[in-house]
Amino acid sequence: MDSISIGANIKKYRTEKGIKQSELAEKTGVSANYIGILERGDKAPSLAMLVDIANTLGVTADMLLHGVLNDNYKIKGSLLLDRINALTKKEQDRIFAVIEALIEHADQT
Repeated sequence: MDSISIGANIKKYRTEKGIKQSELAEKTGVSANYIGILERGDKAPSLAMLVDIANTLGVTADMLLHGVLNDNYKIKGSLLLDRINALTKKEQDRIFAVIEALIEHADQT
């Protein structure tokens, strides 16, 4: 398992939420040192710990496993679609027009 990617994702979402390592540790029942170990990728979290961290950060397990799963592009597409859905209809139309143009001109070899 790619513990470095998982750790980087944990750190990314923790910092985006403005949560300190010590706060995440307290909410998940582990030490701040252990959170540091996970974020550095020195160790992969157990499934139960991954779920606790995801719930505490308010993210999905897919988001924490981004870069590890075989369906990364499906996950990335889903995350981007969530962001696009938060935009105005005019902005969405413009983005989808760009995406459609890129697909039409993609190298199909």
